[in-house]
Amino acid sequence: MDASDVAAHWESNAETWTIYSRAGYDKYRDALNTPAFLEMLPPVAGLEGLDLGCGEGTNTRAVARLGARMTGLDIAPTFVRHAREMEAREPLGIDYVLGDGQSIDFPDASFDFVTAFMSLMDMADQQSVLKGIERVLRPRGFLQFSILHPCFVPPTRKNIRNEAGEAVAVQIADYFDETDGRIERWLFSAIPAEERAGLTPFSIPRFHRTLTSWVSMIVGAGLAIEAFGEPMATSEMALTEPVVADTRIAPIFLHVRARKP
Repeated sequence: MDASDVAAHWESNAETWTIYSRAGYDKYRDALNTPAFLEMLPPVAGLEGLDLGCGEGTNTRAVARLGARMTGLDIAPTFVRHAREMEAREPLGIDYVLGDGQSIDFPDASFDFVTAFMSLMDMADQQSVLKGIERVLRPRGFLQFSILHPCFVPPTRKNIRNEAGEAVAVQIADYFDETDGRIERWLFSAIPAEERAGLTPFSIPRFHRTLTSWVSMIVGAGLAIEAFGEPMATSEMALTEPVVADTRIAPIFLHVRARKP
């Protein structure tokens, strides 16, 4: 699967994804993943940043509110359109660009930092992407990204639940299966069942890599890893947002920060 195939899948997802994520149904993002990512992010006020795989722009806007001058890049035209429309309504000084993370089309040393919220795992050639990121970073610039945790969310994963429906364990398999472009189909689980019945599931090409592969690719791109994060829901959050309670059993997300020398 190449970048054009990936683009076609994400373009098919973009309209439904935008509507339902903005309506508050992406509970993992809003309740846990993005807040933890922003808490781990170094100070960015006054810096120039690139949000790679920005989607409809919600996370890009969150970083811009911290004082960064942001550019968002995405491969799906519908995502870019929605992001630009929101920027026109509520300006934060963000420039949204249609482009491919496989070949980041910016001059060398263009940015102080790069963010990638849950996007690198869906790109076909992560090694090339990481090398492109290193190229556009200024000296001492950093990359911070989030992905599905390669150890606990490999291609096959299942929550084990007790009689009350509570997650008590996780069953995983196929950790070493680095198949390119395996299609996963799902919708946000918080969408009401009666509404879900009339929706076409997202079609998401996934490029799973082992933890060893991720570390090797990051180091191979010339970046130095300086922080890991594995967000876990608090007991209070698990009660108010039960959908994220399974992150108290094992992490679903991995956050990584790496810096250019």
